[in-house]
Amino acid sequence: MITKPHIEIRNLNTFYEHQQPALVNVNLTIPRNQVTVIMGPSGCGKTTLLKTFNRFLELTDGTRIAGEVLIDGVNIYDPDQDVTEIRKKTGLLAQRPYMLPMSIYENVAYGLRIHGIKRGRELDLAVRHYLEIAGLWDEVKDRLHAPATRLSIGQQQRVCLARGLAVEPEILLGDEPTSALDPISAAHIEARLLELKKDYTIVVVTHTLRQAKRLADYVIFMYMGEVVEAGHARQVFEDPQQERTRGYLSGQF
Repeated sequence: MITKPHIEIRNLNTFYEHQQPALVNVNLTIPRNQVTVIMGPSGCGKTTLLKTFNRFLELTDGTRIAGEVLIDGVNIYDPDQDVTEIRKKTGLLAQRPYMLPMSIYENVAYGLRIHGIKRGRELDLAVRHYLEIAGLWDEVKDRLHAPATRLSIGQQQRVCLARGLAVEPEILLGDEPTSALDPISAAHIEARLLELKKDYTIVVVTHTLRQAKRLADYVIFMYMGEVVEAGHARQVFEDPQQERTRGYLSGQF
């Protein structure tokens, strides 16, 4: 059975103030319920592309965006689209975890309250549920009301994952989500992402080729703001069609 792509990008161009285009004529489809990895050298436009999927790019002063990004067939840049709803649909794991100045419990409950679960037993069960999904429950169940900032950075990143999942997104975006973590914590996050793809479409930016090979079902290789090659991971890694892709995979740049 062929399923429609979850995200479609059509003729996408982005510009930062007084700079060359950051993205140039990007046309892509991103499959549903798979891990798509965006890879390429530093400054090639990976994070810029990712931020067009949740409309975070426009938070940077002086940016211009032309083209379309469709989620479930709807252009999220149409003037009548609700930006808050778009961002609820697309959870984000950033490079470094950002803890709200409150307890572990309240960090996760914050996302749940946005989604309408306010108090009591239902909230307790939901906090546990999302901490379990993030692989953190057993580590924090006896100190839920301790400040989240006391956790290790790897644990904080899993709190961020739980908080992001609590608003029930369709899509999870990861902007180099393990780059600040030690290898064991990074492995925890990677394991969670691989488990979660059955329920979510996952798009991860990485600068680490080894990580791309571990995670990817589908690969996008970018260079100088352009998509050089995109396809199923095995095809791109084992039989790349473009010379620049072959050069990147062989470590030339």
